[in-house]
Amino acid sequence: MLAVPLQADPEIVAEGVNLVWVLVATFLVFFMHAGFGMLESGQVRSKNVANQLTKNVLTWGVGVIAYFFVGAGVSAAVAALTTGGGIDGAFSYINGGSTVWANWLFGAAFSMVAASIVSGAVAERAQLGGYLVFTVFVGALIYPVATGLTWGGGFLAELGFQDFAGAAIVHMTGGVCGLTAAYVIGPRVDKFDENGTANVIPGHSLPYAILGTLILAFGWYGFNVGTAVEVFQVSDGGELALGDYAYAGRVALNTALVMGAGSIGAAAVGYARRGKVDTLMTANGLLAGLVSVCSIAAVSSWTGTLVVGLVAGIQVPLVFDLLERVGIDDVCAVFPVHGSAGVLSALAYPFVDTTSTFSVSQLVSQIAGVVVLAIWAAGITLLIYGILKAIGWARVTREEEIEGLDASEHGIETYPEFGSNFVDDVTGSGRVPDGSDGTPAADGGERTDGGEVSDDV
Repeated sequence: MLAVPLQADPEIVAEGVNLVWVLVATFLVFFMHAGFGMLESGQVRSKNVANQLTKNVLTWGVGVIAYFFVGAGVSAAVAALTTGGGIDGAFSYINGGSTVWANWLFGAAFSMVAASIVSGAVAERAQLGGYLVFTVFVGALIYPVATGLTWGGGFLAELGFQDFAGAAIVHMTGGVCGLTAAYVIGPRVDKFDENGTANVIPGHSLPYAILGTLILAFGWYGFNVGTAVEVFQVSDGGELALGDYAYAGRVALNTALVMGAGSIGAAAVGYARRGKVDTLMTANGLLAGLVSVCSIAAVSSWTGTLVVGLVAGIQVPLVFDLLERVGIDDVCAVFPVHGSAGVLSALAYPFVDTTSTFSVSQLVSQIAGVVVLAIWAAGITLLIYGILKAIGWARVTREEEIEGLDASEHGIETYPEFGSNFVDDVTGSGRVPDGSDGTPAADGGERTDGGEVSDDV
């Protein structure tokens, strides 16, 4: 019997494989939210864990809907308006069909990464309602404008600005938003002494933070390698050929190496300073390394990646200390990990690009992109959080902060089996703080039966 070779339309094969790959990468990026949740909740005190996790869950909840109905259309409109085009069809994706929706979801997952970054900077004192209002603006306006100017084909793209996987577009934008919000809201109670000296307020679970770091690193493969969204393309001759995926191996290698370099850089700084390796800063250095490769992953050699990653790790504890010296309380080191490391990546691009020689004009384009995106993120955040602060939505009260946001904003305790900050109010009017005089315990501690204050993680 004569065998007949399997016949398949190359266009259908290419579309099917590309669609599956986009969805797989999207699912990996979505899983990064589990990493954010564990990383951030591990770095807050036990009285604020549920609140931090709630912020992470609702970041996706309100942000992705805002991005669907408004954000993606705003991105397309900004791209068109800044290049002299029309905005007809900017919102056509809403009824675009399966392939369009898959690509939209990939963009939405990136958008929510930018939004999640902010929650770590304002942890332990940001009011939930105000934070969610800001998250809606991230999904509907802040991030979409950044993508419209760049990936969408706006004027920064026409200038030649390059940012492969969003070191500046996603991470720097989120980091600058977080830094600005932390500045507007102000530091946590007792974070700084009267003379400005910063006090260490340890988080409740280092294992949470480290596991969250590794989950983020795992999801980052989808974030970086997934950006090569086109596995196959059909040649002019009608044959299947590799598309952007041709450089997937380079991207994967650089992603793996850079997290090693970043962690080593941060660990080395801790050891040089105190003779001991700071575990949390080492983890943050790993993440900063991952941010630092996002712009350059598809063009850098492995040697260039190692250098950039090492610098990214080294700068994390240095920039974190600088922020504390100027009175900014960035709880989860959001700006050193995402903001300044994102700037480093974007500016490193012309120096490590193996596809062309160093170009001053490319460096100018990179600087222009960083400046425009940073000014946009800082300016709009200052405006939004300034308004939230004016109407009393930016921050919880001092009493609520001391009590803990789990109790004040959610009426729960994350670890009730380890002891309660509350006893039942025998008058039936509700629950009152545990203490002989019914007053809150001092910040950072809970009162014992003797009326003394014990340490609280």
